[in-house]
Amino acid sequence: MAEDTTVIAWGEFGRTPQINKNAGRDHWPRVCNALLAGGGMKTGQMIGTTDRLGGEAEDRPVHFQEIFATLYHNMGIDTQQLTLPDHSGRPQYLVESKYHPLPELI
Repeated sequence: MAEDTTVIAWGEFGRTPQINKNAGRDHWPRVCNALLAGGGMKTGQMIGTTDRLGGEAEDRPVHFQEIFATLYHNMGIDTQQLTLPDHSGRPQYLVESKYHPLPELI
């Protein structure tokens, strides 16, 4: 099943390392993390780094649409070819054409 099933755990925001006045941590929307496993991917690696506080991407930032393109790739869907019609009937790609599956994983 590990070759046929992709598992993803994804957070929508990073968190500040400092505790705020309400005893919580604030959102850092410019950095988050995702864990992908299975699906025949080359796993067991980390892609990209942040600054020492985890607030800004430093090396190899990954865009959300690259994750989506990777998931579609695992399902056998070519995001550069397949389109779906929008409400006015115009064809729309699943991800923008400049984004591709993560080469580190496929």
